[in-house]
This record gives sequence, structure tokens and C-alpha cells, in this order.
Amino acid sequence: MEKTFVNFTNHPSAQWSDRQRREALKYGNIQDIPFPDVDPLGDHDYIDGLADSCIRHILKFRPGAVLCQGEFCLAYQVIKRLQARGVLVLAACSERVADEIGGKKISSFVFRQFRDY
Repeated sequence: MEKTFVNFTNHPSAQWSDRQRREALKYGNIQDIPFPDVDPLGDHDYIDGLADSCIRHILKFRPGAVLCQGEFCLAYQVIKRLQARGVLVLAACSERVADEIGGKKISSFVFRQFRDY
């Protein structure tokens, strides 16, 4: 079975630049798994349970790498659990480019690389 690049974020791969998609494909076929909404009133047990559920779902895809970005507490727990299982976990590194157009500052983000946690 072929490895998968799991995109565990709220940024669908269909909206990525060609460069980002090419870099992701080096780790396997891309599978988008939306990062869940996290209840801001949830306690530690809530985050642990949600992290366990996310891990079970992610591991079904035999990830060669996982891009994990989202709510910090859940992301941290997911990253720790994946790393403990030997899974490469990545962050997308982008450069902010600002242009001033008609007196308004417009920002765009240009993908530069994936960096491991």
C-alpha cells in the first residue's frame, strides 16, 4: 500500500500552489482531513479524547508525512502522538508578502517549504 501525505489543516490542498502540491506529493498521495473545530471551553480530557480520535482517523491512511496545523492544544497533542509512532509531522512555512494598493495593505502568503516539528 502506498504512503499518503495527510493534510490535517483547514486549508484544502486544491487551493495550494503548484509548488506546495509538488512538495507534498514527494511523501505520497495527498489526503485532506479537515482539522476539527475545538470547543474553547473543553478541558484536558476533552482534548485528549479528540486527539485520540484524530490519530485513529489519520493512521488509517498510512501517512508518510502529516501536515498538522490548527488549534494549538489539539495540534500539540496530535503531533506528540504521531511522533511517538514514528510518523513525520510537518508545518508549512510561508513568506508574508505585503503590497500597498490604493492605500490598503494587501498580504499574501507564498509557500517556501515544509519543516518538520
